[in-house]
Amino acid sequence: MQHEYQDILVSAVSDGVLTITLNRPEAYNALRTQLLSELATVLQHASSNDDVRAVVITGNEKVFAAGADIKEMAALDTVGVLNDPRVLHWRTIAQFPKPLIAAVNGFALGGGCELVMHADIVIAGDNAQFGQPEINLGIIPGAGGTQRLLRTVGKSMAMQLVLSGEFISATQAREFGLISEVTIPERTFDRASELARKIASKPPIAVRQAKEVLLKAYDTTLESGLSLERKAFTLLAATEDRNEGIAAFMEKRKPNFTGK
Repeated sequence: MQHEYQDILVSAVSDGVLTITLNRPEAYNALRTQLLSELATVLQHASSNDDVRAVVITGNEKVFAAGADIKEMAALDTVGVLNDPRVLHWRTIAQFPKPLIAAVNGFALGGGCELVMHADIVIAGDNAQFGQPEINLGIIPGAGGTQRLLRTVGKSMAMQLVLSGEFISATQAREFGLISEVTIPERTFDRASELARKIASKPPIAVRQAKEVLLKAYDTTLESGLSLERKAFTLLAATEDRNEGIAAFMEKRKPNFTGK
């Protein structure tokens, strides 16, 4: 994964954590096709790299991502939108099987807010702002914003954000369940990385199963979700990490999880 990318920066894996930094400061980290392609490529590689147990995605101190690239969007006609390769890139991001943690400072708007909703856990600085202002351009969110937002913050707030184009603060986003923690901007990335390292220290098969089962709760019945949970719970009984975790607990020592 040590490649040179145009729109993102990719760290070396440290303590099981890979960090991806959106890096188009001159364009407020607008999510053009090139950036999304690079992001999807890195996550695709990370999904099959056993050294990577969690991923942190971040921007800079002033902006996470201020939306899609409007100039790029303006050049697309109906056929161009239908054949937009970004749809496949978003799908790759959504299907990433390992924990994805977003560290957000500044603006997370439009596609940036949708990228936040693709993350499993979101840590935001108290300077962060979230919104879906697409309505101001005569369009609507196109990367899952209407669907994920409603499932996350509820009908009334989702309607308010999408129909008015208004922004909400990090504190409001925390109250509505869009993010999990608010911190000072100087601590946002450190806190996200700290949490990622903690998750990376856990048994990776169990972590992946837990993520899969939790996400299924969005689009299945309670009965089906409970059945899937039970199957995953049973599957984990066959792992070495499960035996190691129980043995370490009983022997009062730190477990050594190997992903087997």
